[in-house]
Amino acid sequence: MGTARELLGELLDPGSFVSWDRPPVPVDASPAYRKELSAAAATAGTDEAVLTGEGLLRGRRVAVIACEFAFLAGSIGVAAAERIVTAVERATELGLPLLASPTSGGTRMQEGTVAFVQMVKVAGALAVHKAAGHPYLVYLRDPTMGGVFASWGSLGHMTFAEPGALVGFLGPRVYQALYGKQFPEGVQTAENLYHNGVIDGVVPVSVFRRIAHRTLVVLCDGPIPLPGKGGDAPPPAAGVGEFLAGPQERGGLAVLDTADVHAWQSVLISRRGDRPGIRELLRHVTDRVPLSGTGQGELDRTVVHALARFRGQPCIVFGHDRAGQSPDNTMGPAALREARRSMHLAAELRVPLVLVIDTAGASLSREAEERGLAPEIARCLADLVTLDTPTVSVLLGQGSGGGALALLPADRVLAAANGWLAPLPPEGASAIIHRDTWHAPGLAAAQRIRAVDLEADGIVDRIVHEYPDAAEEPVDFAMRMVETIAEELAALTARPLDALRSARHLRYRRLGLGA
Repeated sequence: MGTARELLGELLDPGSFVSWDRPPVPVDASPAYRKELSAAAATAGTDEAVLTGEGLLRGRRVAVIACEFAFLAGSIGVAAAERIVTAVERATELGLPLLASPTSGGTRMQEGTVAFVQMVKVAGALAVHKAAGHPYLVYLRDPTMGGVFASWGSLGHMTFAEPGALVGFLGPRVYQALYGKQFPEGVQTAENLYHNGVIDGVVPVSVFRRIAHRTLVVLCDGPIPLPGKGGDAPPPAAGVGEFLAGPQERGGLAVLDTADVHAWQSVLISRRGDRPGIRELLRHVTDRVPLSGTGQGELDRTVVHALARFRGQPCIVFGHDRAGQSPDNTMGPAALREARRSMHLAAELRVPLVLVIDTAGASLSREAEERGLAPEIARCLADLVTLDTPTVSVLLGQGSGGGALALLPADRVLAAANGWLAPLPPEGASAIIHRDTWHAPGLAAAQRIRAVDLEADGIVDRIVHEYPDAAEEPVDFAMRMVETIAEELAALTARPLDALRSARHLRYRRLGLGA
């Protein structure tokens, strides 16, 4: 753990930091406490436990707040909290992204309850900053404990921590004093919190600097015009914009008409182990920054979410990860709580949301039921229909059950040619109706689950080709899909948000009623 100035020196461009700090506000203090404050200032070389100001991060102007642990263990009292709030308010007024790096033992005990409740006004100032659409990124240093972790240390749009950092709420020494035993080893570590979905990653400050730069490129630089829409952008992938409306040729080979592919054949194709999934799409985007977990202690390895740019179009992307799914590991309620985190972030940061559907179905287990799988599906549906940002949903492969439906509502719905959507896997529908699985192929056709049928029924807006199967051309298919998503994002972001919300509501209000 370095000093606050060392942290800022590593994080910001050399020589770019400009302090915003004024002398600390006076506080009531006993002679003994005043002596402690004087000694702390002499030891730390700072006048309080936080430094605030602005600087440049790869040439971009940012606001910064950094704790100084050498000043009374980085504890936060009235003066330190006032300095933090003043800096947050100034960053909001200037429209600057805010980077904060706490390291603290928590609330300053010498100031009692009045220091404790300072966390309320810090949290309130940050809520206003975020509501204004400005990014707030957090880098936790060793240690970050107590009220600091429970307020501004946990409110970041993205939160990372330095390797080996002690991070938690109740300090180990306090735990031992209260309960007469040691706190369980390995719990309050940055690595453990990352593995449990509380924070987004554990990286040295040099890597956090790169992550922060990429994040701000996505969130602050705006979309890059696509070809033909003004400006320069990467050329489209081969085959973009073509549709399987009839027999075609590509590379001298005949391509099957989508309408000629039986629904059951699409189901089997979608289940190929080598079929490209969300990770293959993300290999062809730029400025990718991974997110992890719900931020509330849950992590589901069957889903992936990240910030990214699709051909210059910024967004948050969330979806099912076919590589993380197996018969013994299916998506649970935590995956949908992660989805709702992505929805909330997209709306708050005012960037579009891309959702990728590719699931054999949600978990059928006691744990899933007891932890609220069905209510989470309902909340996802309600949130997406009313979300205050443009949305694109992509039916990439299997679309089975409520876990797929939860990511469907969007302004535009795309589908891979062999993508499908159904209330259950066809075998499950067959078991319900016929008490066997042999009728699955017939039910797949009868239920109109194919992409081409979904398009005819108004559920899907656009089909992206497979030639004839995405698994046979994974790179070309992924590039086509990325380009198509980018086109849709560019078109949606050009429309007024009120018009999008109204059209989305009308779209799902009329669904199933015909023209």
